[in-house]
Amino acid sequence: MTITIHESITLDRVMAAVEEDANLGFCLACGEDAYGCEPDASEYECEVCGARAVEGAENLLFMLI
Repeated sequence: MTITIHESITLDRVMAAVEEDANLGFCLACGEDAYGCEPDASEYECEVCGARAVEGAENLLFMLI
């Protein structure tokens, strides 16, 4: 299975979110921030584009490294 990650989601951006510990997630489809997201969230619905592609920052970090 291949996971496509929006080009705006960089390792630096995800690391900053993890370090801030602000319960931030990212939509892999559109790149938008998802606030109030659990660190281990997976395939949550994006409030912006509606895709079930939101990942918690910590979960996404493991995908990127």
